[in-house]
Amino acid sequence: MNKFKGVIPPVVTPLTSAGELDKNSFKRSIDRMIEAGVNGLFILGSSGEVAFSTDARREEILRAAKEIVGDRVPLLAGCIDTETLRVIEHAKVAEKLGYDAIVATAPFYALGGITEIERHFRKIHEATSLPIFAYDIPVCVHVKLPGDLLIRLGKDGVIAGVKDSSGDDVAFRFLVDDNKEAGHPLALFTGQEVVVDGAYMAGADGSVPGLANVDPVSYVNQWQAYQAGDWESVRTTQNHLSALMRITSVVQEVSGFGAGVGAFKTALKLLGVYDSNMMPEPVAALEGENVERIRNVLVKTGVLSD
Repeated sequence: MNKFKGVIPPVVTPLTSAGELDKNSFKRSIDRMIEAGVNGLFILGSSGEVAFSTDARREEILRAAKEIVGDRVPLLAGCIDTETLRVIEHAKVAEKLGYDAIVATAPFYALGGITEIERHFRKIHEATSLPIFAYDIPVCVHVKLPGDLLIRLGKDGVIAGVKDSSGDDVAFRFLVDDNKEAGHPLALFTGQEVVVDGAYMAGADGSVPGLANVDPVSYVNQWQAYQAGDWESVRTTQNHLSALMRITSVVQEVSGFGAGVGAFKTALKLLGVYDSNMMPEPVAALEGENVERIRNVLVKTGVLSD
């Protein structure tokens, strides 16, 4: 599990104006992040439009990413779905395509309790040879993964790690502490862009920030500073990244996925990485004054020349 550490961006999926996968933009973005020194890539996360993609589109995205990346960095595949058997189906595809690990949430829609969630992860483990990362994202699946459950699954070898996008920094700190006490069975990653410095101070194994699609160099520099014990650089880099993350909050009359991933796509288009900031249906692409607001943040933070 030592290969799962550092900065592992959840790759944003570029679309053409016709709503198809834009493979040229996809390659530019992936190559740009690898050249910046990221430690892995997470394909089909929330930023990767997993919830907006048909099974055929999911496989197309996974296949394209693997062809682009080859064996340059570890690849994690999002196998996120409403129930266990569908997650297992996605895991089989990831196995076939040569991915290094899968990422799964708790089951959702037909909500169960902790007993069902534990059984969900154990059944996935029985069905795949790939390491499993539990994705803690209660805003989408309506349940917070308890720390004691995660530690138990880690000690039993069911899961290899956790991507924590809960926004609960206290619970994450307790999870890091409990993981240390248990002998570090889990690789623990924060999925929050603006509190990575705090996660590193707690002892996190890395970060999975969507904003790293826009500025991978800064997240890599921050990770390297953390490894070197250069906490001043960790802090000052976080100040820059926190200011850059304002691209998701300066937009007006748009919220949720349209504001967050929409801002990432718009920034990538302004930087010349993406040809389009097209969003999946029914989400509209950002335009007009919202694009200018994002441009202003990019210029102010030095990411884009004026």
